[in-house]
Amino acid sequence: MTKHTRVLVTGVTGFVGGAIARSLAKLGVIDCVGSVRMIEPAKKYFCRLVEVGELDQLTDWSSALNGRQVVIHAAARTHIMKGRGGKPQAEYHKVNVDGTLNLARQAASAGVKRFIFISSIKVNGEQTSLGKPFTADDMPAPEDAYGMSKLEAEQGLQALAIQTGMEVVIIRPPLVYGPGVKGNFASMVRLVKKGVPLPLGSVNNQRTLVALDNLVDLILTCINHPAAANQVFLAGDGQDLSTTELLSGVAKAIGKPSRLVPVPAGLLMTGAKLLNKKSVVQRLLGSLQVDITKAREILGWNPPISVNEGLKRCFTDA
Repeated sequence: MTKHTRVLVTGVTGFVGGAIARSLAKLGVIDCVGSVRMIEPAKKYFCRLVEVGELDQLTDWSSALNGRQVVIHAAARTHIMKGRGGKPQAEYHKVNVDGTLNLARQAASAGVKRFIFISSIKVNGEQTSLGKPFTADDMPAPEDAYGMSKLEAEQGLQALAIQTGMEVVIIRPPLVYGPGVKGNFASMVRLVKKGVPLPLGSVNNQRTLVALDNLVDLILTCINHPAAANQVFLAGDGQDLSTTELLSGVAKAIGKPSRLVPVPAGLLMTGAKLLNKKSVVQRLLGSLQVDITKAREILGWNPPISVNEGLKRCFTDA
């Protein structure tokens, strides 16, 4: 990467987009613009900002794209708020498909050379058989509205690359963890901190996660790497963990005892069905492995930090 690369990062108020902007600032890539829906004066940002409003098919990106060579598109709708009207599929499509392709079309017209799209491993599917990880070249098999919207956006971007010559790079991360992480990972951390005994002491699954620093390093590698053009890459830490190992690792990182009770998986699933929590327990018991060989071989990329270091940074860098 060079200081002369002019980058637009979307979603700089988000977990991943904000980390990208921070890393670019640390590296001295001074010509970085970040897009936000609305500028909050009291909030600390790490790049020059452009206010673009809502992300949809009508967004005007002209001021944000002016002079940019690379777009890193990290903004997305990742969940639908409870009680919100409309169908989830339509809500995801509006932002993740229409919004993405509108940005990409304007980027191509503005002379952007490379468009890096942060997609999701949900494009591949929700679970893998033990020892049979997803690869970047597998047939997509999304199962929910979010994953379907990301796949449709990928397909639209790939068609646009053929039509316009703008290079497209697609990166599909699994669960991303790091300082400030929210969602299911944050909920798990809260339970460990409280010392709540968890019946997950003998789970023999395997899951790939990606530390925020590892994901950002892969994204930054793709900014200028010539071999990244028009490729799909899967992100990961290069080390898979069982749910039991992950919970133990979190406990160690925060200096708390690991209160894990060994309960047979069959008994857990039976209890989950009775409590109508089958999908939650399936995520805890099931495997989702990701093969990052393609990124290693094509880009010469390796995750710079280990899982243990990534977990430690969740709490030391917060």
